[in-house]
Amino acid sequence: MLSKSIEISLNNQIRIEAESSQTYLSMASWAETHGLEGISRFMYAQSDEERAHMLKLIKFVNERGGHAQITDLRAPKTTYNTFQEMFEALYKHEVFVSDSINDLVHIALTEKDYATHNFLQWYVAEQIEEEAQAKLILDKINLIGDDKGGLYLFDRDIQQLTASSSVNNNPN
Repeated sequence: MLSKSIEISLNNQIRIEAESSQTYLSMASWAETHGLEGISRFMYAQSDEERAHMLKLIKFVNERGGHAQITDLRAPKTTYNTFQEMFEALYKHEVFVSDSINDLVHIALTEKDYATHNFLQWYVAEQIEEEAQAKLILDKINLIGDDKGGLYLFDRDIQQLTASSSVNNNPN
């Protein structure tokens, strides 16, 4: 059985994961309208992944005797000046999500809810991967600079990243 404070905290994380999905979806749409097919596909796949993270939390809350709440979401940013700005926002967002997961782990340990702590370890590992991937992408973007040819190759390469990550990151 979940304590009320853990249930509230997990419900907050459900909202964060839903907003993450919307953020990626908005980024996918922006990239698609700017001819960045690879980046767009990557963002659509990331949006689906974030939604899966949300669903996993919902099921956990409900199975542990809580009630998962589906709430209003903040609208994501819809335009960016550059694709680099978009990926910088993505990286900052992933760091924010990691901080939120770490706060949840702390609450679970403080309340000696070891079942929730154990459940959250998957999210801890997932966030390490998400942050590392976002940082690696930013590093590549910084190497490209303003080179249009480099952007073309990057857009094509990130499509390969999407194909490989969808095989490796099944949350079920």
